[in-house]
Amino acid sequence: MTSLPRHKPDPIPAIHPLPEFAATGARKAVYEDTKAALGVPWMGVVTMAFSHYPAFYAALWSAVGPLVRTAEFGAACRDLRAVAEAQADGLDIADLGPALRSKGYSARELDDVRASIEVFSAGNMPYVLIASLARSLLAGGSLATGRPTVMESPPPVAGRLVLLERHHADAPTVAIYDDIQATLGLPFVNTDYRALARWPTYFATAWTDLKTAIVAPGYEARVAAVHDEAMRLVGALPDVGGLRPETLQAAARADAPDETVVATVELFQWLLPGLVVNVAGLRRQLQESSAGPMD
Repeated sequence: MTSLPRHKPDPIPAIHPLPEFAATGARKAVYEDTKAALGVPWMGVVTMAFSHYPAFYAALWSAVGPLVRTAEFGAACRDLRAVAEAQADGLDIADLGPALRSKGYSARELDDVRASIEVFSAGNMPYVLIASLARSLLAGGSLATGRPTVMESPPPVAGRLVLLERHHADAPTVAIYDDIQATLGLPFVNTDYRALARWPTYFATAWTDLKTAIVAPGYEARVAAVHDEAMRLVGALPDVGGLRPETLQAAARADAPDETVVATVELFQWLLPGLVVNVAGLRRQLQESSAGPMD
C-alpha cells in the first residue's frame, strides 16, 4: 500500500454512531461480532460510525474479520502500541500519583484507573489499523500477497466499561468535554475520555496536564509518526479476505453520495493516531505512582 499523509477533512462530515445500548437486530449482531473479533469490551466510535453505512461496513468486515484473527495482525497491534508509547515518552507529562494521593486516592483506586487505561492502550490499536486499512483501500491501495497467515484464536473480551455520558456529567466535567473537543478539533468525545471521567477529580487533573503536552511544539510530529507506522503496518498485512479496492469503493458509493464515506474514514484515520498518543500519555502519568492512603 502507498502511504497517505494525515488528512483532516474540511468540512468535518456528520457522523452517525449508534450507541451500543440502542443497537438492535442486525446492527447489534454487527457490534457483537466486531467486539468479539477484536477482543475489546466496547464498540469504538470509529466502527459505530462506519457501520452506519451497511454495504461499506459489510465489505470492509469481509476482509477485516478474518484479518484480525491472524498472528500478523496481532503483531501489528503490538508494534503500533510500542511506537505510540515511545512517542508519548517524549511528552512533558507529570507523575500524577502524589497529587491524586493528596486528594485521597488509594492504591486500589489508582490501580482501577490504570486498568481502565490499559483497556484502551491495547484495545485502540486494532481500531487504528482498521481505519488506516479502510482509508488505504478507498484510495486504491491493496493488501500484501503471497505471505503465509497464521491464525490465532480470538482474544478474550475484557469486562464491561462504565461511561460517564455528557447528560450524566456535572458542569465541570461537561466543561472538560467541551475543552477536549475544542482542543482536539473534534465534534465528539471519544469513549476513552468518557470512561476515565467516572473518576472526576482524577480526570480533571489528568486532562489539565495532558492538554499542556498536546498544545506544545512537537506534539503533531509525534502523532504523525504513529500515523506513518500504522500505514506501514497495514501495507504489510496479509490479504485474507480478498477485498479489492474497487469493491469497497463501490460499496461506499452505494451507501452515500459525494464521498461521504471517504470523508468519514479520513476523519477517524486522522484522529486515532492522536488518541493513542494521548492514551499513552495518560498511562505515563500513573506509571510512577505507588501505594497511597486508604489501601
